[in-house]
Amino acid sequence: MTVHTVEVPEDNTVFGQTTGAFASFGYSAAVRAHGLLFIAGTIGRRADGTIPDTIEEQTEIAIRKIEEILRLENLDLTALVDVTSYHVDIRRHLPGFVEAKQRLVEAPYPTWTIIGVSGLASPGLLVEIRATAAYPDAAR
Repeated sequence: MTVHTVEVPEDNTVFGQTTGAFASFGYSAAVRAHGLLFIAGTIGRRADGTIPDTIEEQTEIAIRKIEEILRLENLDLTALVDVTSYHVDIRRHLPGFVEAKQRLVEAPYPTWTIIGVSGLASPGLLVEIRATAAYPDAAR
C-alpha cells in the first residue's frame, strides 16, 4: 500500500503560524491512501493563532483550511465524500454553523455527521471538522 502524507508549507497563508501544530502534536494535515484523502480534524483558529468568538467565523476558517488542503492535492470541496464535525454547545451553535456551511459547501454534498462534545483542544474552540475526499481517478 502506498501512503502519501500531505504537508502544509510553513509559509501557507491560510494556515499561517498554526502549521506548527502538526509537528507539536505529531500528526499530518492529511494522508492519501487507496484513492482517498483523509483530512485531520481542522479547527477555526486564524492564521495568526487567535480564535474567533463566533461559530460562523470558526466554521468558515475550518472549511477554508480543508479547502486549502484539497487545493494542495489538486482537489476542491466537491471531492469530499464524508465529513464529521464536533461541536461544543451544539444546540446553541448549530444554526450559525449551518449558515456558514451552506455558504461554502455546495452540491453534490458529502455525507455529514454532526456530534456534540463537551470541549475541544483549546478553550474557545467551538467546532472541529474532519473530512475524507476521493480522488477522481480512484476506482469506482
